Amino acid sequence: MSVTVHLPTVLRSHAGGAKQVTVDGSTVGEALSALTLRYPGIDGQVVDAEGSLHRFVNVYVNDDDVRYLSSLETPVREGDEISILPAVAGGAIGAATARVR
Repeated sequence: MSVTVHLPTVLRSHAGGAKQVTVDGSTVGEALSALTLRYPGIDGQVVDAEGSLHRFVNVYVNDDDVRYLSSLETPVREGDEISILPAVAGGAIGAATARVR
């Protein structure tokens, strides 16, 4: 089954600048494996050495977070869309801390 994978900016350089690519797979894990086979530079950036999703990477099938489904075993169907989103953190710590003290 062909699914579309939407790549975040940080991974696009490993895929020739593509914002999205089409890969085959019947689960999220199979699709991500196909992605890393085609673009080896992505290997290790979404799934860790133990085969689990990296802690600070969010993966969605259509609009559903796979962590609340079956993670990498989440099934995908023809035409589904997988989005890879790095978690974002940060903020103005100085201003917040100044008020607390």
